[in-house]
Amino acid sequence: MEKINNLKYADMSPRAVRALIREGKIDWNTSGMCAGYAQANLVILPKSEAYDFLLFAQRNPKSCPILEVGDAGNKGLNLIAGGVDITRDLPRYRVYEKGILTGEYTDVKRFWRDDLVSFLIGCSFSFESALLEANVPVRHIEEGKNVPMYMTNIDCIPAGKFSGKMVVSMRPLPPEQVVKSVTVTASMPRVHGSPIHIGDPSRIGVKDLSKPEFGDAVTINDGEVPVFWCCGVTPQSVMMNSKPDFVITHAPGHMFITDIRNNELMG
Repeated sequence: MEKINNLKYADMSPRAVRALIREGKIDWNTSGMCAGYAQANLVILPKSEAYDFLLFAQRNPKSCPILEVGDAGNKGLNLIAGGVDITRDLPRYRVYEKGILTGEYTDVKRFWRDDLVSFLIGCSFSFESALLEANVPVRHIEEGKNVPMYMTNIDCIPAGKFSGKMVVSMRPLPPEQVVKSVTVTASMPRVHGSPIHIGDPSRIGVKDLSKPEFGDAVTINDGEVPVFWCCGVTPQSVMMNSKPDFVITHAPGHMFITDIRNNELMG
């Protein structure tokens, strides 16, 4: 796998990077891009199912902290970014039909309908620049990879037709950095906040750290501790379990970069 240097995009504005994405010049993961700006996961559902998903997110705020809900049929956003076309401004999308992944695309304008509602959900990529500023290492950025993400045995709280297991992202840390990572991320609850689990992966149903269900495996050095955060890929786990007729999501790690600074989301 070729190493990707996303840090060269760290000082660019979100609007500039979104333009490169819309032009098809960036189609890989967005970790480390636009340092200091929040990134977001995406779920697009028909209006008929939007209330149930809104309720699901409200009941599972650590996995699904909502940053904005779009108006039905509107490809733009009102709060977290301007000049948006939600069908073209993420590097990669996934389409699920009745719970089955039917395709991955660099734009989804062909699928757009007047009844579709966009949900933008906080992403742990947003707190990575704060970790780096605190001198906490972020291994997947160092290695030019996507963050490793794992299915767990943790049940989300159901709502309406939606139910399923939590997905987590993992960052290995030296033991002396764990407390600092908790302190830094706890201040940002709208982008998943503090870790959901620290240490033994088997306690949350993760069998093999070298085989993530989503993203890329990263190096874990001797003595390092795996630290797990709730992940915005959880809705994709939920869609595969609940099997709605149609849903569009981001491809794991391929986020929407907002115009909102991380410090605006600190709680």
